[in-house]
Amino acid sequence: MIRDAIVDEVRAIRDEIAKECGYDVHELFKAFRRLEAGCATDHVSIVPRSGGPEAAQQGNAADEAQATTPAPRR
Repeated sequence: MIRDAIVDEVRAIRDEIAKECGYDVHELFKAFRRLEAGCATDHVSIVPRSGGPEAAQQGNAADEAQATTPAPRR
């Protein structure tokens, strides 16, 4: 298997951050949230659908129908 320097670097950084948090997932997410709060870049925010609650319900019904449709077999 070919080693990838970028993947190795990302894994090393991930391990370093996890070690700083004592490999505790709750502490890890707290650290990420602190980093995110101090970041100057814009983040994605969810914008409510226009058209009121009825439009949102219609959109959700379509999403649910699509989610319950089984994937085609190959």
